[in-house]
Amino acid sequence: MLLELLAFVVIGGVAFYYWATKNSDFFKNRNIEYEKPMILFGNSWEILMKRKTGFQVLCEMHERHKGIVYGAFDMREPVLMIRDPELVKQVTTKDFDHFVNRQILTSTTSENLFAHSLFMLENDKWRDMRSTLSPAFTGSKMRQMFQLMVQTVDEAMSYLKTQQTSVDGIDVDVKDLTTRLTNDIIASTAFGLQVNSFRDKENEFYIKAKRAISFTGLQQLKMLFIVIFPKVAEKLKMDIFEKSFTDYFMNLVLGTMKYRQEHNIHRPDMINLLMEARGMIPTEVQKTYFRQWTDLELVAQCLLFLFAGFEPSSGVMSFAAHELMENPEVQQKLYEEIAEIDKDLQGTPVSYEMLQKMSYMDMVVSEVLRKWPVAGVTDRICNKEFEYESKETGERVVVKKGEKVRISMCGMQRDPRYYENPNVFDPERFSAENKGKIENGTYMPFGLGPRNCIGNRFAILEVKTFLYYLLRDYSLEPCAKSCVPLVLDPTSIQLLPKGGFWLKLKPRKA
Repeated sequence: MLLELLAFVVIGGVAFYYWATKNSDFFKNRNIEYEKPMILFGNSWEILMKRKTGFQVLCEMHERHKGIVYGAFDMREPVLMIRDPELVKQVTTKDFDHFVNRQILTSTTSENLFAHSLFMLENDKWRDMRSTLSPAFTGSKMRQMFQLMVQTVDEAMSYLKTQQTSVDGIDVDVKDLTTRLTNDIIASTAFGLQVNSFRDKENEFYIKAKRAISFTGLQQLKMLFIVIFPKVAEKLKMDIFEKSFTDYFMNLVLGTMKYRQEHNIHRPDMINLLMEARGMIPTEVQKTYFRQWTDLELVAQCLLFLFAGFEPSSGVMSFAAHELMENPEVQQKLYEEIAEIDKDLQGTPVSYEMLQKMSYMDMVVSEVLRKWPVAGVTDRICNKEFEYESKETGERVVVKKGEKVRISMCGMQRDPRYYENPNVFDPERFSAENKGKIENGTYMPFGLGPRNCIGNRFAILEVKTFLYYLLRDYSLEPCAKSCVPLVLDPTSIQLLPKGGFWLKLKPRKA
């Protein structure tokens, strides 16, 4: 019995080792330079052990290699990392039909909300949903949503004024401030809710959204399991979200749709658009498809809007505030532009058109997005064999059907070949004189091509509106808790400085 048990353990161990290292020579056999993987965990070990952030690992890997591509490992799976701007454009735009779909990050069971979102949909279903959602981000709809956005930012500024107890200013956790702000903007523009997370700090929408997006230890373990054992996760119908969270958002969206239809309520938000897509209310948008969306598919798009607009936008706002605090000369120049606009407005709220005209604001936000892109990486799955040869170096790469390619946005946007002193915050890179010098394929904070972030204009508008009102009323200065210079916290799943985004808001003289 003992010998049989020992034999079983040995055979099982050998089988596991073979399975875990099956792809380890994938790039070696194809003569491609690559990052040596750790068994089972690929190149993610330092991230999982919280020694480095994913952002740091991606940038360091990008710097270590010199060719147009190199190999890396997403757990057990080989990933071809792209370093060449021309190849970036080929994959994302020119030969998009070879790379339509993304990697599936979660099990695709019928109950899984995230699996039905635009981010995860594939082929024609993705195209139809993209067509369904695109009208939400046209100029006219953006102008309508902008009014809701300004109201929400105004509530945040009013709250800050109530917290002032000294002319010397207040110390603020900017991440908490911006997380509550983006939560309320999303609640208003996507779900049609009037939420004030500054005065009602424990409101149900904020608590549920925060809990879902914070990715607890259990959620991280589930995600890790899904990535390593996708087929097992599929059979177990594993979902990273609790059922109570899914039920809450299903009931919220579907209940709101029903109520609006019964009471003939129209609002410039995501739910109104989805009601038009389902035929619940009239629409002027000409359909290019004839697909009936399920309840799950419609609610999934609201969930995606929550995910995309909650944490990433909050992060960009926080990094923007920190960079302006660390670079007072940039802050002063931006404030002067804001003050000039504010004077012209004579006390009225900033308009959509005026915000679009602010050239230095655009330069500042563009530089924040270069240094701290919304997502550090984007990937595609090859759906038909693809060949590429660099005209510059003569290097040739072949990507076969089913293989995964990945673009490190943070690596490309901090590459000294394309950006001199890339770790320096310098908005002048995006001045009218200089922005034309930026090579195509090296700046893509929201991705490139047909599968770029559908809400990028909305996100930029959020950030600009926040900065306009924040700098109009306050100067941003370091406080005792500020992390200066900024050092990323490797223990956080979110991209944060050690100790958080703390700074002092000092009221400007009237």
